[in-house]
Formats: sequence, C-alpha cells, structure tokens
Amino acid sequence: MKSFFVFKRKQRNGIIGLLLVIIIIQVLYFTVEFSNEKIYDVFSEEIVLLQQKTDSLKQISSAEHLIKYSFNPNYIDDHRGYTLGMSVEEIDRLHRYRASGKWVNSAEDFQRVTGVSDSLLSEIKPLFKFPEWVNSSSKQRSYATTFSKEKSFSQKKNLNTATAEELREIRGVGEVLSKRIISYREHLKGFIIDEQLYDVYGLESSVVQNIMKEYTVKETPVIEKININTASASDLSTLPFISFQLAKEIVDYRILHNGFTDLEQLKNVKGFPVSKYDRFTLYLTLD
Repeated sequence: MKSFFVFKRKQRNGIIGLLLVIIIIQVLYFTVEFSNEKIYDVFSEEIVLLQQKTDSLKQISSAEHLIKYSFNPNYIDDHRGYTLGMSVEEIDRLHRYRASGKWVNSAEDFQRVTGVSDSLLSEIKPLFKFPEWVNSSSKQRSYATTFSKEKSFSQKKNLNTATAEELREIRGVGEVLSKRIISYREHLKGFIIDEQLYDVYGLESSVVQNIMKEYTVKETPVIEKININTASASDLSTLPFISFQLAKEIVDYRILHNGFTDLEQLKNVKGFPVSKYDRFTLYLTLD
C-alpha cells in the first residue's frame, strides 16, 4: 500500500498542478457566462431592420397595394388580374386580344373582351387610366357622331345578307374580321339584333358602330327557342357564349329552385354573363 501513497517530489508537483487546473476550470464554469445571447444582441438591430424590410416587401406584393393606384388595363398580368378578382379565362381573353395587336380603349371594351361581370367592372373601372390620346379621340368621335346624319332603316343594307367583300368596305373591317363576322352569323343561323356584332371576337365597339351605320337586321331569322326549364346542359351549351360548365350551373340552379319563373333569375346564376343577358335570352323560353 505504501507504493500508492508515497510519491516522489516530481509526482507531488504534478498532482498539485493537476488539482490547480481542475479548480480553475470549476471556478470559470460557475462564474463566467458562456451564453451566446450576447452574439445575438450584436446582430439584433440588423435582424430587426431586415425583418422590417421583408414585411414592407410583402406589403408591396399584397392585393391592397396592387389595386390602390390607377393603371392601364391593357397591361394587366396574371398576378394583378388575380388580385383584382378576374378568373383565369378572363385574363387569358385579354392576353389573346392584346396579342392580336389590339387595345382596350374603354371600360366597355374591357368588359366585352374579357367578359367580366357588371359587379366586378363597377369595382375596378374607377382604377382604369387610359392614355390622353384615347380620351381625346373618343371626344372627337362623339362630336362627329352627334353632328353626322344617320341613315334610316330603309337606307341601310341587310346585315344578314352582307357578303365579306361588302363588309370590307367598312372602315376597320379587314379580310380576317369580315370572314369572322360571316362565320359567326352562320353559327347563329342569322343575326337577330344588330348588337350581336359585339360578340364577334376581335371586333372593336367603334368598328361595330361603323357597321351599324350601314347595315341592320331587316329580316329576323326563325329561331327555335330552348325551354330553359326542360333543356339539358348539353342543349344549353350549344347557345352562343355559353360553356358547358355555365350550362351545368344553370341546370343546378333550376333544380335547386324548382325551375325558373322568370328569365331575370339567370342573372343570379354563378358565372352568368350579365352584360349579354339581353342577347342570350333571345334563344330561351319558359314554356
């Protein structure tokens, strides 16, 4: 046992040194704070500034900021259109129209091209800002129309017999649009009212007015109206500007409300094009 407790001088010095090191480490452990909170404190101000910047960027991208200021509706992109409440189909219609090289020059043009509802148009049209030349040219057209002598019904030609060559004589109607008018007329089996020209794809309202100065519907075609209370979704989808999805919505509404008692109820159907109500009901009956 003596060998375990009797040390040489060098061994005693080593043991004493080791004990001192242990004591110093223990003292440091219990007295010195090694927390990294101070490190975070150094960067806390920068972190707060970075967070504030991130929040401001989020606010800029929010819907409220996007629709707060006036804008030219010709340049609505997918994100802005979505925040305005437009559907994907409505946004795509505007993009296709612009891709053809044409411009929307009024709120009415915007609704005709996109097919947005009256309620949505009333919300967003105060934000529309068109170039000054559009407003001035509109005033000039209005002034010219006021003082120009309009042709009487008897002086106008029959819109339902006009040829593509005759239509090309109208200002703003080229080869493509003249063929498109004829094709749409054949699809309808004849125009019932002049205003159906507004439904021809790519035909601007100013060009429609030019056509209506020279042409009008003189002989109304015989149309077999569809009974909205008995028609299937497939039957309804054959009508102008009515998709199969909208036809299903009409049938579902009819089932839910035990039939239609008034065609005005169509305006309550989800997605129904209220702006085209008068033209749509030309093909419907309740009996």
